Parts: sequence; structure tokens; C-alpha cells
Amino acid sequence: MNYGVEILISAILIILILFVVGYIIRKKYYKEVDQLDSQKLELMNRPVAEEMAKVKQLNMTGETEEMFERWRSTWDDILTVRLPKVDEMIFASEEFADKYRFKQAKESNQQVKESLHEIEKDMDAILQELNEVVGSEEENRKEMTDVFKQYQENKKYLLAHRHLFGIAGEKLEELLKAVEVKINHYEELTDQGNYLQAREVVLVLTSEMEELGDKMEKVPDLLTECQSILPSQIDDLKSGYKEMTQQGFILEHLQLEKQIEELSQEIERCQESLQNAEITSVEEGLQGTKDKIETLYDLLEKEVYGKHYILQEIENVENTLEQLLEKNNDMNHETKIVQNSYQLQDKDLEIPKKLDKSFNQLVKRYEFLQAKLTDQMTPYSQLEEELKDIAEQLKIIKEDQTKFTERLHNLRKDELSAKESIHACQRKIKEIIRLVHNSHMPGLPSDCESLYERAKEQIENVYNSLNEKPLNMNLVQKYLDEAQDTVDHLYEKTEEYIETAQLAERVIQYANRYRRQSSELATNLEEAEQAFRSYEYMAALEQAATAVEKIEPGALKRIEEIYESEEYSRS
Repeated sequence: MNYGVEILISAILIILILFVVGYIIRKKYYKEVDQLDSQKLELMNRPVAEEMAKVKQLNMTGETEEMFERWRSTWDDILTVRLPKVDEMIFASEEFADKYRFKQAKESNQQVKESLHEIEKDMDAILQELNEVVGSEEENRKEMTDVFKQYQENKKYLLAHRHLFGIAGEKLEELLKAVEVKINHYEELTDQGNYLQAREVVLVLTSEMEELGDKMEKVPDLLTECQSILPSQIDDLKSGYKEMTQQGFILEHLQLEKQIEELSQEIERCQESLQNAEITSVEEGLQGTKDKIETLYDLLEKEVYGKHYILQEIENVENTLEQLLEKNNDMNHETKIVQNSYQLQDKDLEIPKKLDKSFNQLVKRYEFLQAKLTDQMTPYSQLEEELKDIAEQLKIIKEDQTKFTERLHNLRKDELSAKESIHACQRKIKEIIRLVHNSHMPGLPSDCESLYERAKEQIENVYNSLNEKPLNMNLVQKYLDEAQDTVDHLYEKTEEYIETAQLAERVIQYANRYRRQSSELATNLEEAEQAFRSYEYMAALEQAATAVEKIEPGALKRIEEIYESEEYSRS
């Protein structure tokens, strides 16, 4: 019995679930159908008819008439056939959903979507073409007003100032006539209702009028350059070339006559291009011609400056050669004298030889340059470069001579400086002895004694090297550096030992007050005193400090403070 009830309850639950699920799915399809119906209404309300009415205001002939008939046919088909068919499919979708035939409802909705998409696509195409035609007519009318105005102004200006355009005038007239032909063609297309074709003509006319205006603006200046300015500059070049040749300038290397001929030919080509109003070609050609003319002027000017430089500087260079020759001889003589007193390294001895060699080469180059000047077969610009290089090399030789001469003179200064430095080392040794004597130390530790002996030996090495003939200053400087390092180290060590010994002595004296109170302290003090007498001052300080700290903690710090205070007062 219970089993039957369970089955019944389960069946009821399943039916309820199926009902609920079916209800939800049906509601979903209803919603989708409503959306499709809204989309259909939106398409129906689009202003296609109103936009088509605008076209009727245009010339309904030719291209416009054909397009209008096609738009009207498509729109009638949409309204009378395709949209009603969509209504039927939407109604069918609702019935399929009512009867829970969801598969058929889904297929029907998909067909509706596809139909609406195709309808929307055709409507967009109609509206786009409508806008193109109407927009083209408006834009054409506006832009052609400017084009025609510019055409009239250009035509009037060309007729009134025909002389300004010279050989290009005829071609500009042809271009204006071609523009007039296109304007007439535009008007014909517009009258025939072919607004899109007319639009293409307008775009071409706008570009051509802009280009024509640019040509008419530039032609007069280009004409002046071609027929007056540049030919005049070429004539000036010819005159300058002839005059400079008569004055003795060597100009064959410039090939000026050949280049002038090429420039004249280029100007002729530019005039031919200008006759055809080919502005870009003319501008490029003239710019190249102007650059070449400028270059030729620069080359001629360079020859003039070259001659001026040579006439102005050749005497200075010759005087410098003589001065440096004399200085070179003096330097070689001084080198031999210095060698008697000082040892010169091989690299130092090579310097005069190199300078002699470089100087002799420059003398030969200068003599060769003088020969070229006499022959008058070499351009001044080349001679100028050669003379400038010789002058620069002489400047380098002069600097090297000065540096080497200073090096020779500095050897004596180095010798005197070394003697003064070694005397200073000796004075510092005496100062060390005085410090030790005043400190009443019983003696110095063995390491200080070793440093002292080494310092004396190194000082002796310096004096011996200074007494050698010829004098080797490199060796003197080596011995001097060693001696100075050792003496400085000895001085520092001595000061350190004196300070340690004096502090150890103070601590021992301070601890003596406790000697009778502690036999251990007395023993430690005796050991400290023995270390002090053996010059082991650090060991003496440590033993005495350890002993007194046991009796009186902190005593060492107080003794150090008193000692430092006394040292500060003495300083």
C-alpha cells in the first residue's frame, strides 16, 4: 500500500516539475517573440518613405530615376510581402509555444530573425544610397560655387596679366579650357539627374583648380628665375672665371666651363617644363641648378681665400721654421750638456731624434710647396691645405720642444727638491731622538731600533745616489720615496711607544700606593717594572693596569683622563 502511494506522489511531483519547466521555457519563447515583434515594428517605423520623398525634389531623370524606381520597388516588396510574411511567422511561433512545441518555435523564431536581418540590410542600403544622392547634390552645389568662382578669377587674372606668365601662358589657358569643359560636363550630369557621377567630376575639378591656382601663383617667379636670375648668375660665373684665370688662378680642376654648359642645358630643360606648366619638375630642376651655382661660387671663393691665406701666412710659416730650427739645435746642444750631469732614459733620448726627423720632413714639404708656387700649376686651395697642415705640424713640434726643454730644466729642480726632501728626513730623525730623550724612556723596542737603522741606511743610499755622475734621478727618487716612508713610519711608532710608556709609568706610580696592602699587587708591579725596563711598554701597561683594577676598579680610566688632560695642557 505504501509503495503505491510513493509511486503516486512521485508521479505527481514529476508532472509538477514538467509543468513548471514547460511554463518557464514557454515564457522564454514568448519573450523572444515579443522582441522580434518589436524589432519588426521598429523597421516599419524607419523613415524610408520620408527620405525617398526628398529625392523627388531632384531631377528625376537618368541615374536618379533608375535608383528611385529600384528603391521604391524594394520598399514596396518589404511592406506588402516580406513584413506580412514575418507577421505570419511570428504568429506561428506563438502557437508553437502555446502548444509546447518548442523545437518548432525555435526554428520559426530563427526564420523570423533571418528575415528581419535581410529586411534591415536592404533598408540600410536604400537609406545609404538615398543619403549619397541627396548629399552629393548638396555638396556638389556648394563646392561648385567655389570652383566656378575660382575659375572665373583665374581666367580673368590670366587675361589681364598675360605677360607675367610668358611661355607658360598658353598651357595655362589650355588647363583653364579643360576646367571649363569639366564644368559643362558637371552641369550636364546634374541636369540628367546623375548626381553621383557629377560628384566624381566635382572632386576632380576641386583638385585641378587647387593645382591650377598653385601653378598660376608660382609660374611668374619661376619664369623670372629661369629667364633672368639664374642666367645672370651663370654670366657672373663666366666673368669671374675669366677674370681669375687672367690673374693667374689655376682653375682647370674645377671643370667650370663644362659645368656651366650643363647648368645652361638644365635651365633650358626647366623652361621646356615650364612651358608645359610642369611646376614640380621645374622647382626640382631649379633648386638643383641653384645648389650647383652656389657650389661653384664657393669653389671660386675658396681659391681666392686660398691665395690670400698663402700670401699672408707663408712668411709666418717660414719664420717659424727658422725659429724652430734654431730651437732644435739649442735643444740638442742642451741635451748633450745635461747628459754630462744626469742619466737620461732611452725614451727621453729618442725625443730629440724624432723631432729632428719630423722637422726635416716638414722642411722638405715646405720647399716642395715653394716649388709649386713658383711653377703656378697647382690650385691655391690645395696649396692652402698643404700650408695649413705644415703650420699645424710646426705647432705640434713647438709644443714637443717646449715639453722636452722643460723636462731637461726640471732635472735640476728635481735634484734640488730631492736634496731638500732628504734633509727634511734627517731633521725628522733628529726630532725622533729629541722626543725619546725628553720622554726619559729607558730605550726603544727592537722593532723601532730596526726601523731607525733602516732609515739611516736608506738616507745614506739617497746621498750616495745624489753624488753619482751622471746623476740618475729615477734611482734617486726611488731611494727617496723608500726613505720618506720608513722615517714617517718610525716617527709614528716612536710617538706610539712614548705615549704607551708614559701611561704605563703613571699607572705603576699610581699603583705603588697599594703595594704594602697586597703582596700579589706588589709581585705584579715588580713584573710590570721589569717589562718597562726591558722596553716592553705595552706589556708593562697591561700588567700594572690589571693589578690596580683589582684593588681599585675604574682606576685606569681616571689615570688616562688625567694623562690626556695634561697632554692637552702642554699642547
